[in-house]
Amino acid sequence: MSCFDNIKHEVLLESVSFREARKFIEEISDEVYYVKPGYKIFGDCYLVGVPPIALGIKGIDLIFPIVKPRLGTFVGKARNEKEIERLRENNASISE
Repeated sequence: MSCFDNIKHEVLLESVSFREARKFIEEISDEVYYVKPGYKIFGDCYLVGVPPIALGIKGIDLIFPIVKPRLGTFVGKARNEKEIERLRENNASISE
């Protein structure tokens, strides 16, 4: 069970490499922020993966990678304006 199981989200891409997930997030997002492994989202979910970890914003949706052991990397999106605002305020590594 993943901490993301408790977050209402939609899976956009499944069972891909971490590189493919990053590229997908970069391509579909209006804004892209890069964070280090261990960055925490949704209160208690720590991101894992190969740095830099891309987090995207498209409208009011946060787009993020989910790594599931033995299943691969997934890309999810969730509506969470509070988390988007926190990402914008606390992260200087951006690509638009």
